[in-house]
Amino acid sequence: MNYEIKGGSMPVAICYLNSGDKIVSESGAMGWMSDNIIMDSNMKGGLFKSIGRSLSGESLFLNTFTCSGNVGKIAFPCSVPGRIMAKELQPNESIICQKGAFMAAEDSVSLNIHFKKRFSSGLFGGEGFILQRITGPGTVLLEFDGHVEELNLNPGERIKVDTGHVAAFEPSVNFDIEMVKGLKNIFFGGEGLFLTTLTGPGKVYLQTMPLQNLAGKLSFYLNTGSTNLRD
Repeated sequence: MNYEIKGGSMPVAICYLNSGDKIVSESGAMGWMSDNIIMDSNMKGGLFKSIGRSLSGESLFLNTFTCSGNVGKIAFPCSVPGRIMAKELQPNESIICQKGAFMAAEDSVSLNIHFKKRFSSGLFGGEGFILQRITGPGTVLLEFDGHVEELNLNPGERIKVDTGHVAAFEPSVNFDIEMVKGLKNIFFGGEGLFLTTLTGPGKVYLQTMPLQNLAGKLSFYLNTGSTNLRD
């Protein structure tokens, strides 16, 4: 799939399709498309896979766009300030993402739910019990919040991450949670009761502006009339 990503903090992914090419997107993700692109809303993979996608934060229905005739163009704009990341997945290669990260992908890519091994990780991990597992072959477009920092963890290397900042990670990375130590840290540290731990080997992608944090800031601003979002 040929594509280009344009824009700064509010980017857009523009994909170019040849005749017969198909691309699948989350419901409502399409911004604009050429006249020779045909849209079909469907439960890709059947009812049970669709229910699984809805549990991981995506819509029950997906849109399949097919190019008819000459080269077609379709655009997927970012819904919040952030980054669009294109990931080229090899056959059976997967990436695990936060809920809502999926934007669009080639028709050959499969979308599934990913359960965390420990219930406590899902219950307190900050992004719900279920994540998305996206498997190749094919190109997938992912939408993350704010700037994305990519880290390559060595075997046994561990980092602690505040709730919501985990955007995606490779399946080889171990995801878990741990309780913040010390009563003062719990009550006055402002980081909550739990932190996410990620242990290598593998790549992790961390986002700087989780949507729930932005919503909290905007809610405070709207409710108080303050002009300083740093208050």
